[in-house]
Amino acid sequence: DMRRRNPDSVLVVFWVKLMKRGYSRSITGLYRFLRRQGMMAVKPQNSKYIPKPYEQMTYPGQRIQVDVKFVPSACLVNEAKGQRFYQYTAIDEYSRWRFVEAFEEHSSYSSALFLEHLIRAFPCPIECVQTDNGQEFTKRFSSYGGSDKPTIFQARLREHGIRHKLIRPFTPRHNGKVERSHRKDNERFYATHSFYSFEDFSKQLKVYNRRDYNNFPMRPLGWKSPN
Repeated sequence: DMRRRNPDSVLVVFWVKLMKRGYSRSITGLYRFLRRQGMMAVKPQNSKYIPKPYEQMTYPGQRIQVDVKFVPSACLVNEAKGQRFYQYTAIDEYSRWRFVEAFEEHSSYSSALFLEHLIRAFPCPIECVQTDNGQEFTKRFSSYGGSDKPTIFQARLREHGIRHKLIRPFTPRHNGKVERSHRKDNERFYATHSFYSFEDFSKQLKVYNRRDYNNFPMRPLGWKSPN
């Protein structure tokens, strides 16, 4: 009778309603009974996610992914303990060539400074930079209601004639190459290194990127290195 009056109630909701009326069996016992009697609620099928085909880049500089990583606090010792350091990362989607830089803050000013250093370091012209919607890149989703006013970072992109592409909100997989590189950094670099000061962190990060990333053979590149 309860099931007839609550045909669409999910298992937990239905069990709670029964418990209020003196039902004493466990939720797993109720689940087995409902399955045997064919009385489980019918759930509408979720629409299947169909990812868009990935747009393959055809030459260096066509699009570069940029993101910021928070340095794990466990790596900071002595005078660096209690401070916050950040790793800015840029990866060329075509060649996987990577440029990193250490900063003591993540802000639109730091992003603009990183962009200038990236342009000087990258050996080819840059057409597009892709970022997430963080406030260090855009005011699109700022806590003050959002704004179309360009940040210092976006203004610097326009000065250099570089297109700015923002990924869809809450979909970090769209910046997958730089996100994956940050996971690898955790395994190869941050899990085994300690930093005694900001200068020490900056120096070690540059050495790691030059030696263990841009000179490391990669499967997508036919076992060639980004360099």
